[in-house]
Amino acid sequence: MTALHTIWLMTRMRLARQRNMLFNNLFRFKKKKPCDTSGGKRSSLWVLTLAMVTIMSFSFVVMSHNVVLNMQCQLDQASECRYVDKQGERHTELHIAEEELATAPFSPALMRGLTMEVTILLLVAVLLPLGNKELAQPDWDLEWLVTMPVSRGTLLWGRVLERSASNIAGWFALLPAYGVIAWYSGYAWSTIPIALLAAAALLPLAAMLHTLADTGLRMWLPAAQLRNLQAVTGLLNLPLIYFVMALGMPQANGFAMNWARAAPAWAGWLPPGLVLQAIQAQDIGQVASHVALLLAEIAVTMWAGMALLRHQLRHGVVNSGARESVRRVAPAGVAQPRWLDALLSPLKRRELRLLSRDRNFLFQTLLLPVIIVGSQVVFNGKLDSMAELGDHHLVAASIAFGIGVYVLMLSAFQTLNNEGHVLWLLYTVPRSIESMLKEKAQLWGTLALAYPAIVIGMSAWYTASFEWEQLVLVLIVFAGIPIYSMIAVSLGVFACDPLAVEARARVRPTYVYLYMLLASFYTWSIYSNVWSQKLVVMVLVGSMALALWQKARDALPYLLDPAAAPPSRVSTADGLIAATAFFILQGVLLLIIGKSDLKAMTIAFSISGLTIYVLMRYVYWRSKAAGVPVILRGIDIGVSLRSAAIAAAVAGAVGLGYLAAIQHTALWNEMLKSAPASVLAGSRAWILALAVVAAPLCEEFIFRGLIYGGLRRSMKAPQAMVMSAAVFAVVHPPLSMLPVFVLGLCTAWTYERSKTLLAPMLVHATYNAAILSSQFWQSP
Repeated sequence: MTALHTIWLMTRMRLARQRNMLFNNLFRFKKKKPCDTSGGKRSSLWVLTLAMVTIMSFSFVVMSHNVVLNMQCQLDQASECRYVDKQGERHTELHIAEEELATAPFSPALMRGLTMEVTILLLVAVLLPLGNKELAQPDWDLEWLVTMPVSRGTLLWGRVLERSASNIAGWFALLPAYGVIAWYSGYAWSTIPIALLAAAALLPLAAMLHTLADTGLRMWLPAAQLRNLQAVTGLLNLPLIYFVMALGMPQANGFAMNWARAAPAWAGWLPPGLVLQAIQAQDIGQVASHVALLLAEIAVTMWAGMALLRHQLRHGVVNSGARESVRRVAPAGVAQPRWLDALLSPLKRRELRLLSRDRNFLFQTLLLPVIIVGSQVVFNGKLDSMAELGDHHLVAASIAFGIGVYVLMLSAFQTLNNEGHVLWLLYTVPRSIESMLKEKAQLWGTLALAYPAIVIGMSAWYTASFEWEQLVLVLIVFAGIPIYSMIAVSLGVFACDPLAVEARARVRPTYVYLYMLLASFYTWSIYSNVWSQKLVVMVLVGSMALALWQKARDALPYLLDPAAAPPSRVSTADGLIAATAFFILQGVLLLIIGKSDLKAMTIAFSISGLTIYVLMRYVYWRSKAAGVPVILRGIDIGVSLRSAAIAAAVAGAVGLGYLAAIQHTALWNEMLKSAPASVLAGSRAWILALAVVAAPLCEEFIFRGLIYGGLRRSMKAPQAMVMSAAVFAVVHPPLSMLPVFVLGLCTAWTYERSKTLLAPMLVHATYNAAILSSQFWQSP
């Protein structure tokens, strides 16, 4: 084998491995046969994954663009993008900075700042690959690569070059930065090949540093210390990434920009700075001189690195002695604390024991969330000191919830994945898998509450005066952590594949994105100033947690069988999906109709409800689902009518009493203002058709038949009634939530007794008719 053939083969092997991993996650549906433990029942989520990759790529370009403009405004003293108005307020106009960059070369201050940015990005390109799990794995591919019939020097050059081509993090870090710099340097559409050349010139340096560290550390350190080092390296990446992100924040002028101002000029003669100078060169002579110096520095660095590599491997690629460190045995007579036995179950003590032994998992669970959220807060300039937590309670609440959510994502989300190839042992325990997952969710939820408690405590310590809004924020945070503990464990059932051979394939990133999307939805409710929006989000997220838990519970008996799947049954998730589609379809139809009067609303409501009903019935028929709600089949007319009469009387009395109670308050005028204008204008036929006919038919199928029916499979009737009634209430206007909640309880009670939808439909229609009649009678 020739040297070029060997290097080309090694590069192809590395790229083929990454390609197979990517296609394994994105395009699994194209395979005829499942090739891993879950291919037989995993649905394709490649569209969402590709969308997330596109969004991330666009975000990197936008961030690099903002970094250049912010540095032009803040570092160039001659820039006119900063000005002070007549009121003395400071303003920044980035479009002025963009015009300045298009008409003149970069200033020396801007060049120093950009050199600092690209140097940090090159460091990220080194540390990110070094911090992956490959460093801590006992198998080292170089140990079998040496069996190829080539010299060791050829193998080492091949190792460096194939890591240069396969450094995905490095390409994503350097391409957008140098591309934006080339664009503002006047290269227009030639920026893409220039950015590719710039990254291709620097990535071999990153690969050489990565290989030197990887080889030296493997030869010097045992596996246990390698895992610790890998965890620490992973933690160091985040502050660097957030530091660069801080430079691209709107009107960035914090300490990150001060560091850019103080960047040394000599850094411009390092390889990242020379690439930048070559792009900014004004004539071909300057380009040639900078490129020649760059190539000389790269050649010297690569030669020195290769000499050090040969020295590291002078005794071979297998270190003498065992790699695994031996765990020290506790001295005789030292007993474990007895209070743990009484406080924690054996399963919870086992989880804590595993956490203490796995240093990498320990760092990721307990330290990584603090670094992630803390870096975002510090580099975004939200807080300058801890004392400001007492003044910015919304920020303190979002920090507390954010750290707790990250702890759960890195712990509870990995519940099954951490079992690895011994997952089957859980099925031999004389307990249900669901009960064990509940204990794990409780444990991780309790541990995750420690960080919010510390942040909230610090905020309370620095708070000068107490306000009731602070108590509401505390309740929202402490209610959200248990909910998201359940969501994390549930999504972990679908997201993790502990039986997969490849460690990186054990977590499906799409479910991580879904978890973070749900977490951001809850974070939005923290910042909302409307109490009803906070309540709506808490109820919807809570119902989503129950729905996901139900789906996970159904899938648990089939985790070890890649070809089996749970039988189709009506679930809470079906009801939530149907409700979401129902409201979205109404909005689409109203846009198509082009009107928003009562007639159009009634038509859109009816068509949407009928469409959702037909689609859900068709899906259930195709899948032969069990528990599909019925309207008349098997009805006991006596029980249905008696239950409907009792429930209608209770719901109507509460509704009319509520109207009478608020009639002499400010809420009454607000309710009249929010009432449809067509009711006062005389279009009472349409409002009756909507409220008495269409609403009971459509909403009872979704909220009682699907949502309550799904909840009833997982909990007792009273709990399912309360939860389904809460979901039903929060989709109505805030002023009517209380009586509608009682209506939801009454209709769920009648559905529980009659087992058909006719009785709750009659209760719903009677209630709406009574409320409308009261309003018609009082309106002129």
